[in-house]
Amino acid sequence: MNSKIKSIGSRPRVALVLQGGGALGAYQAGVYQALHEHGLTPDWVVGTSIGAINAALIAGNERAQRLSRLREFWDEIAHHDLIDMRSVPDPARRFNTMLTTFDSVTRGVPGFYALRWFNPFFAGLIVPPEQASFYDTSPLEETLGRLVDIDYLNTPGGIRLTVSAIKVTCGHLEHFDTAHREVSIKHVMASGALPPGFPPVRVDGDLYWDGGLYSNTPLEIVLGDEPRADTVCFMVDLWSPEGPEPTTLEQVHTRQKDVLYASRSRRHIDAYLRGHRLRRMVRMLRQKVPDDMLSAEERAEVDKVGVDTTMHIIRLAYAGRDWQMASKDLNFSRGSIEWRWDQGYKDALRAVQHAAWRTEAPEGAGVLVHELVPVPVKTYEQR
Repeated sequence: MNSKIKSIGSRPRVALVLQGGGALGAYQAGVYQALHEHGLTPDWVVGTSIGAINAALIAGNERAQRLSRLREFWDEIAHHDLIDMRSVPDPARRFNTMLTTFDSVTRGVPGFYALRWFNPFFAGLIVPPEQASFYDTSPLEETLGRLVDIDYLNTPGGIRLTVSAIKVTCGHLEHFDTAHREVSIKHVMASGALPPGFPPVRVDGDLYWDGGLYSNTPLEIVLGDEPRADTVCFMVDLWSPEGPEPTTLEQVHTRQKDVLYASRSRRHIDAYLRGHRLRRMVRMLRQKVPDDMLSAEERAEVDKVGVDTTMHIIRLAYAGRDWQMASKDLNFSRGSIEWRWDQGYKDALRAVQHAAWRTEAPEGAGVLVHELVPVPVKTYEQR
């Protein structure tokens, strides 16, 4: 077993939870930059899909290289814009975005995925399971092989990494965690294998799909981790569960995607709080039971269950609406990527400056969720 669960002394551990969301993941990179610059480097990064890729780039490099490797990845997969997105009116920006998105769909994204030309899969014919997709993701495997140091990733004492994927044949959600096993590029690829666009990835003989099909915000992994520890968790949401009533086909598709991939964190937090209340009850009962009425093993088990911890969850939500485009996660326009990165950086800076987790928590709080106060955000359509 790889012992990557480490003691971090008296300070709370810092966790970073990253959703899936394709090209929207540039926002996550901006969030990490702000944390990195302010001494809040995560002890643990949990990711799904594009969140798993960003997480691997963070955990799989030494501190001095993390930002440059993140930047190199997003620069490599960014689509060259026909125009300077910062100096033209909205209609021109939208037209450029539509063109770059169309190119990402019809040809692919260099360094990420490529269209399978003349593939029998398009015609509904039988193909090998690893080729049952519209696109080939071997370019991503090569890119991650260059940018992620697998040996460093699996070295005890570094950032813990957890990525999630679904076993195709049974629908079971699997967590690949460097605290318990070695994690490879294949595991990261499996976490981002969203069908039918991307092919499943075979790991240890089994095929896996994108973990976002089951849970696109892997917060429950942090909430359910044992042993319990005081934690400051930055949760980055790329999809909004709230939005306007759709009136066009495009808006219906956009709203459907937002609802499908939005965070279900409230449900997981409620379940955590129920468990927390039970733990408090165990602790109170333990204080009323004399030691001589329990064996040493029983005392140790009860004391372990009754541990009291506090978790601060700082929610950072991508506020861009991308013109209500259903294909916004395929918009790899360089201008859009740079804008998202910048928004993630600014939002995380506000969270760092506010530092809500430093305030004293109420007795027995268990979980405290901190939402950033919304500020007017200029999207491309508003500039």
